[in-house]
Amino acid sequence: MKLLVIGISVLDQVHYMDTLPVGGTKHRSRNLVRIGGGCAANAAVGAARLGAEVVLMTRLGQDPAGDELAAMLEAAGVTLAVARGGRTPQSSVMVDASGERMIVNFPGADLPVTPPPLPAFDAVLADCRWPEAAEAGLRAAHGSGRPGILDGEKYTPDALAVLASHVVFSAPGLRDFTGVEDLNAALRMAGGCLPGLVAYTDGARGVRWHEGLHVPAPSIDAVDTLGAGDLWHGAFAMALGRGVELEAASDFANRASAIKCARAGGWEVYPTADDLKGT
Repeated sequence: MKLLVIGISVLDQVHYMDTLPVGGTKHRSRNLVRIGGGCAANAAVGAARLGAEVVLMTRLGQDPAGDELAAMLEAAGVTLAVARGGRTPQSSVMVDASGERMIVNFPGADLPVTPPPLPAFDAVLADCRWPEAAEAGLRAAHGSGRPGILDGEKYTPDALAVLASHVVFSAPGLRDFTGVEDLNAALRMAGGCLPGLVAYTDGARGVRWHEGLHVPAPSIDAVDTLGAGDLWHGAFAMALGRGVELEAASDFANRASAIKCARAGGWEVYPTADDLKGT
């Protein structure tokens, strides 16, 4: 199964802390790691570890951080279609003892705009961080009748959402898209105005689809939620690309994400296909 993932890759510096910072004082972490991250990169690595053949179309700076991140992605089994230039996106991430996280992101600067040619694919997953490339990928998926999934973060543009066969929002992303605080009302609004299937992921409560389908998540003791939503999108897009039906694809993604949340760490702890066989 060939999955094309389009969007942002980030070099993360992750601090593990007892509690998340509050106020303007100094804070101390108990561990610091330097890992790859970003919505698209996390999804690509997650799908690759689950057995998909993944091409990641992304932008990296012409700098040492870009070289380091490219090497991390290739070592994780992801094929790169990269536009290089400017400065690489980077983040500072704080993760507390319960697994919740706080992120400060530098989105990069002077990154290229024009995407490279699209490779062959069975499904496309895009975030909103490189609109020109996301539009090209989603249009190609729509034109070929293949799944085109949009990761609905905050600031999701209408122009991308209407191109997707499936828009899966985060809860903050859905509220931002609709301007409605109540998630169920927001889901009805988004589902009523977008042509594709619409859902939102709700952490430990699983995923809810506009048509009334609720797929619950497994019960776990979370220790690290960093990247779990991105992994969900990668696993879901992979399953759709394999022809799996909506409910089963949602359940597959829920189980993959739950395994990640029960493990502390970066890409090296993302689940494999063998991990999911036992759930």
